[in-house]
Amino acid sequence: MERRSFLKKATVGAAAVGAVSAPAFVQAQAQVRWRLASSFPKALDTIFGTAEIFSKSVNAMSGGKFTISVHAGGELMPPFGVVDAVQGGTVECAHTAPYYFFGKDDTFAIGSAIPFGLNSRQMTAWMYEGNGLKLMREFYKNYNIINFPMGNTGAQMGGWYRKEMKTLADMKGLKFRVGGFAGKVIERLGGVPQNIPGGELYQALEKGTIDAVEWTVPYDDLKLGFHKVAPHYYYPGWWEGGAQLDLFINQKAFDALSAENKAIVEAAAAQAHVTMQAMYDARNPAALKTLVSQGAKLHRFPKEIMEAAFKESMALYSDLSAKNPNWKKVYEDYAKFRADQNLWFRFTESGFDDFMQAQKL
Repeated sequence: MERRSFLKKATVGAAAVGAVSAPAFVQAQAQVRWRLASSFPKALDTIFGTAEIFSKSVNAMSGGKFTISVHAGGELMPPFGVVDAVQGGTVECAHTAPYYFFGKDDTFAIGSAIPFGLNSRQMTAWMYEGNGLKLMREFYKNYNIINFPMGNTGAQMGGWYRKEMKTLADMKGLKFRVGGFAGKVIERLGGVPQNIPGGELYQALEKGTIDAVEWTVPYDDLKLGFHKVAPHYYYPGWWEGGAQLDLFINQKAFDALSAENKAIVEAAAAQAHVTMQAMYDARNPAALKTLVSQGAKLHRFPKEIMEAAFKESMALYSDLSAKNPNWKKVYEDYAKFRADQNLWFRFTESGFDDFMQAQKL
């Protein structure tokens, strides 16, 4: 009898402890709901879709306790208004290309792509194993933002032109839509850079508001239909050897997350980062074949244009280092990393690729 009485009391006691503990457990697992503002239209399933991949992963890993709704460019705010929105806490996070915001500080561009910069693998290496993530996060603190790499297009094409670009003189007066920071170099070459959101590009090219446009790679370019009004397709996109996209998160919102949810964000962003370039690499070959079959004319940029662009890019970086301490601090590390990577890739990736691309497969 005493044993049964003891067990009964112990069971009641355990239930009471459980009843007291339950609210704390529920509070720890409270539902988290965020909004993500993208800078891209829904039609671009690779770039916009990367944010959706991230959102679905967060939802799955949290068992539905952490949900993030994804909103296309222009839905909550203009595509180029996402940094202000994250900084001010209007939304918790955004998915964008950092170089769009070089007007705030040129240093933003280094977090995405600069002319004759790192390729995609080198950029990921600098971010995760070099000082890239550390340095960019120190910079983004000025905007109440913490960043996570979340996608890369790989090396891009050089855009669509109404006429052939045979010499450097053809750049003079060219009204060229080019992504963000690269416009500084185009301007030095005599062009007239235009910064227009992706959803407005076709209309601008069709109406003659611009003479040429670059977006990303064949898969996206085919969707946007540029070849119908500007058939000359140039390569390579020397201003985007490996354009990284970022997940920008309001620092206070991130700090408020549990350790578990912070780890989920980091893991989901990393998954999306890898998946985005995999999608592009898998889909670009067929898209390029389709573009050529529909009249696109492929051209490699003349050596004269490439060399002039390289020279002006290096001069620009020297100028910025002399007057912008933020740029100088980040670029010096970036440039050293780039030099070492180019030396290494010369003997491995480039040697292998040169041979393979000369074979009949």
